[in-house]
Amino acid sequence: MLWEREEATVRQVYEALEGHRSTGYTTVLKLMQIMAAKGLVVRNESARAHVYSAAPRKDETQGRLVDDLMEKAFGGSAAQLVQRALSQRRATKSELADIRRMLDEFEAGKQGGRS
Repeated sequence: MLWEREEATVRQVYEALEGHRSTGYTTVLKLMQIMAAKGLVVRNESARAHVYSAAPRKDETQGRLVDDLMEKAFGGSAAQLVQRALSQRRATKSELADIRRMLDEFEAGKQGGRS
């Protein structure tokens, strides 16, 4: 949510989660405080209601998570990770076209992926 909105108060995060999870306001507050302590979010304390924003960019976080998942669950195999992802949830025609394009770019050496 913080990546999409760029910043939000605890109340705004709590209200965004209300429809998806039964989480109390104090739980959201505590988690936001923990995330701030770990450097995952930045807290602006200049206003009465503290405003939080995501610290690392979305692509950085996704990259770290994928690297970690690939190493821990798939023995470092990108192929196994992709095969599992595609077998779990059906990709749209547009997504498959994007994947094919990316593979073509990797093969042509246009992308800076791992060898």
